[in-house]
Amino acid sequence: MNFLRIHNRSYQPRILHVDQLPHLRHLSATVQLPSTQRLSLISSSTILPLSLRKPTFKFSSIPRINASVVDGKEEERQEERESEEGLCDDGTETDYLAPDGDVYRNTLRLVECSMFAAVTGLVYFLSNSLSIENYFGCFFSLPIVISSLRWGVAAGRKTMVATAMLLFVLSGPVKALTYLLTHGILGLTMGSLWSLQANWTVSIFVCTIARATGAMGYVFTSSFLIRENILALITVNIHASLSYVFAATGINTIPSMNFIYTLFGILVLINSGFFVFLLHLLYSVFLTRLGMRSLLRLPAWLDRAL
Repeated sequence: MNFLRIHNRSYQPRILHVDQLPHLRHLSATVQLPSTQRLSLISSSTILPLSLRKPTFKFSSIPRINASVVDGKEEERQEERESEEGLCDDGTETDYLAPDGDVYRNTLRLVECSMFAAVTGLVYFLSNSLSIENYFGCFFSLPIVISSLRWGVAAGRKTMVATAMLLFVLSGPVKALTYLLTHGILGLTMGSLWSLQANWTVSIFVCTIARATGAMGYVFTSSFLIRENILALITVNIHASLSYVFAATGINTIPSMNFIYTLFGILVLINSGFFVFLLHLLYSVFLTRLGMRSLLRLPAWLDRAL
């Protein structure tokens, strides 16, 4: 018996009759069709093989798109277009584009503080490198004062810190600390008092204390760096000079060291007071020419002069 024999059977399509199609009998019974159409339907169903028949779909009409859906999509597109253009429903500009908005003002404050810090750090670095610091020393506190007047005390503090960090990167910690002690503290104090509309008497007194404190801090820092007591050297020289003056004038006395320390402190305060007073005059004239006179509280005599 050969199991590999292939039986060649001719394919006989299966023909279904009307009695084998219940749905066609039901359709012919329920729907009153003409006799010719009924015969054609029965003949086509009985003649065509079931496996060769393909379903046909008749599309009577295309459904219309709902108008409300279209209108909703148009409204959404209009809102997206308005939001991209920066407009609200009432036609006004949004907060991030308005000149008086918080985002705009914060960005402008950040940019101004960064520019002031960059310019101050660069000028201070070049003046130290070229040994012309004495000619520009009175302007190093001005950017901090302007930032404090325009944007508040926090902006002035950020400008001072940014300048110190820039100098720390460019010149090292010594130059950054020197800037903070000699110019940064004074500029922040003056800017804070001017932004609070303080009187000139209070401002000059407090700024004098800040300037003297920064000067003494600079002396102590320099003493630590060079491993030498600069304050002792200064007081000893003052003591020797006063002893020579007293001996030349016929005064038979020797000043004590407490008197020397007190005299040294008074001289430092006087020097700082004159410097601060000149800075007040210079900055008042400069800021008035810049159009910031409304932010200043000038004394009566200076207000009449300007």
